[in-house]
Amino acid sequence: MKYAILIYALLSFCACRQQPRPAQDVVSTDSIVGNTLPAKSRTAYYLDSLGFVNIAEADSSIAIELMYTHADNFTGQVLYEGLHEAYLHPEAMESLSKAQRLLKELHPAYSLIVYDAARPMSVQQRMWSVVKGMSKYIYVSNPTHGGGLHNYGLAVDLSILNEQGRPLPMGTPVDYFGKEAHITQEEELVRSGRITAQERNNRLLLRQVMKEAGFRPLPNEWWHFNRYSRQTAKEKYPIIP
Repeated sequence: MKYAILIYALLSFCACRQQPRPAQDVVSTDSIVGNTLPAKSRTAYYLDSLGFVNIAEADSSIAIELMYTHADNFTGQVLYEGLHEAYLHPEAMESLSKAQRLLKELHPAYSLIVYDAARPMSVQQRMWSVVKGMSKYIYVSNPTHGGGLHNYGLAVDLSILNEQGRPLPMGTPVDYFGKEAHITQEEELVRSGRITAQERNNRLLLRQVMKEAGFRPLPNEWWHFNRYSRQTAKEKYPIIP
């Protein structure tokens, strides 16, 4: 009897040791190899729910570097505290992918890089508050007048990366507010030495692929392109609150 009790105890102990760990204690393979994807921001989930398209998910060949996620922009402030992803309206996204394909056909090693895309009206209001009363206000759409095409997900700020992944020189940085950034008198800018001929050619390349894809350039910002007119956007498309 004493030996039987001992054997039973040993068998019970072994059975307990062989029980699997609870699921919450199991470390996933992705975590071990460092392949876990960063969680989306709350604003990204909100834009998903509205039907807008994450550019990186729709076309991973397009580079993304949102300039308002850090303070190194014309406002000197971080405006996208709750957004780290670039979104567009599906129709604008379709055209952007076409522009990327057209660029790759001309220069296979080049790529578009997006600096800003869909912008909630709440962010537009913060941006306007920074420039209101300053000379820069002419470059920012007033929210009380309906905002701009970024607020519909129908505008994109972008440039081109070269073979080394560096932005092509365009004569000015993105978000530079001055005549050197205008596209209406580029020949004169070249003649006066304010931009180089190569910088103008780079702008022409960007405009070529964007216009062929259906976008419209903005006269005073070489980096800004609208998919539709403001009137069309107001009539047919929802604004991002």
